Amino acid sequence: MSAPTTQHVPVLAAEVIAELRPAPGQTFVDGTLGGGGHTRLLAEAVGSSGKVIALDRDPAAAQRAADTLRGLPVVVLQANYSDLPEVLAGLGIEHVDGILLDLGLSSDQLADPDRGFSFHSTAPLDLRFDPTRGEPAWKLIERLSAGHLADLIYEYGEERYSRKIARRIVDTRRAAPIKTASDLARLVRQSVPRSREERIDPATRTFQALRIAVNEELKWLEVALRRLPDCLRPGGRLAVISFHSLEDRLVKEAFRDDARVSVITRRPIRPTEEEIAANPRARSAKLRVAERKADET
Repeated sequence: MSAPTTQHVPVLAAEVIAELRPAPGQTFVDGTLGGGGHTRLLAEAVGSSGKVIALDRDPAAAQRAADTLRGLPVVVLQANYSDLPEVLAGLGIEHVDGILLDLGLSSDQLADPDRGFSFHSTAPLDLRFDPTRGEPAWKLIERLSAGHLADLIYEYGEERYSRKIARRIVDTRRAAPIKTASDLARLVRQSVPRSREERIDPATRTFQALRIAVNEELKWLEVALRRLPDCLRPGGRLAVISFHSLEDRLVKEAFRDDARVSVITRRPIRPTEEEIAANPRARSAKLRVAERKADET
């Protein structure tokens, strides 16, 4: 049976193509395949004489994309983008012309009722990109102390009510485990005051924090930012789309401090008002780009 079609809309698609400048015969990497929207655009630009290596930690995303991108010059692999040097070595590729990372959650993951990414899900609160690795979020909140939970929610979610949320989690789990996304979302909403001007659900920052923790997202991003420039040929570009300040700060500082690259985007590229109106999830996106310098002789 074929995989379901994607619901994900690629963010900053025109801007990504303009900055990466794919041309026929070139080789690119989409390190965060997701729904395959960016991958498709890159593949159409490089043509049959080129190649796009598309990676995703999520086996469901890789399976779906292998079906929807069939016929295009795309190699789909389930892998962590931080392992790109090993992936390229296994394919016999020394350098590529460009790399894209589109960080965070895809609409397909959010729509999957069995993964716990949606606040309305009654499935177990998993939140892992690769459900075969690591610890699901429901186990994490079951075992951590109130202090550790508060620190995690504050550090990764930038949630100022983290201590109140953590105390309520600990008090609630004494009576019964908190195992579903809807249970946790309801608990967080009871803990966080919400103004009429607030555009996002009060549970958003807590879910973000738990997702980052169980997937070790910032750790792998840091590793990738150290390793990926060596995968680029001179003049090749690394483009990263981030969706919150923790990611964006890591990318900004890594590009600024890395002697191997030149910063192309002094300020991040943001989506237009038209794109945000058509795809509200794009509103917090920031695109930064760096270019590999020529090797010194």
